[in-house]
Amino acid sequence: MATTAPKALDDMFHDMLKDVYYAEKQILKALPKMAKAAKSPDLKKAFETHRTETENHVERLSDVFEAIGKAPRGKTCDAILGILEEGKAVMEDYADSPALDAGLVASAQAVEHYEMTRYGTLKSWAKQLGHKEAVALLDATLAEETKTDKLLTQLGEPANSAAVAKAA
Repeated sequence: MATTAPKALDDMFHDMLKDVYYAEKQILKALPKMAKAAKSPDLKKAFETHRTETENHVERLSDVFEAIGKAPRGKTCDAILGILEEGKAVMEDYADSPALDAGLVASAQAVEHYEMTRYGTLKSWAKQLGHKEAVALLDATLAEETKTDKLLTQLGEPANSAAVAKAA
């Protein structure tokens, strides 16, 4: 019976890279639906802007794959599928509700937080593995995801207030 060598950190790095590549492509499909559902013009614009950023994230990930000598490939990410499914449920269940935008912000932040953890981990592992180019690329995306999360927090305040005021 042949023994296989235990998988190393670079294997896990590559696996998580495939995972987040898949996730970003799924997010690209979800953002136009979220923009269309949003009632607030500012929230709509934020989703549209983030769609363009997400296209850049996919490109950057392709560059990371290239930097480590691998072909850009996705691997089904159940976590992002679950988070996006929850967002879809919010859009369906609260379509005519004053709470819709508040729910969209919450759903979008769940996505951002997932991405922030993944990019943070990938950046740390890339540093550990000596992938300097990958570190810079992952850091640029992490900074954009963090900025988007802060913007969503700001947009969440009026969305939450509107939901409460209209419900009263």
